[in-house]
Amino acid sequence: MEVKAYLEITMKISNTNRGAAGKIYADYRAPFLNNIPGALTKDLLIRDEDVQVLHGFDSVEHAQAYLDSELFNKDVFVGLKPLWAADPDVKIYSVA
Repeated sequence: MEVKAYLEITMKISNTNRGAAGKIYADYRAPFLNNIPGALTKDLLIRDEDVQVLHGFDSVEHAQAYLDSELFNKDVFVGLKPLWAADPDVKIYSVA
């Protein structure tokens, strides 16, 4: 399958909380790839100013559906929310 859409979540997370954020990424990467419909890739991107998680999907619809999924709302979101220094920036892109 080919990536046709990306879900990009950009988060402001202090250096002291980045280890905890990395653990959440690692803990939920396999469940995301194995259980979320249309999920193809998941990468953690780190810069001095923020942390991004880039999710690859087979469609925009599957990317949007992930934001409503139980995995995202009851596990990933709950784990990450206390680590945020500001609300995350969430974007969905379609691949041209």
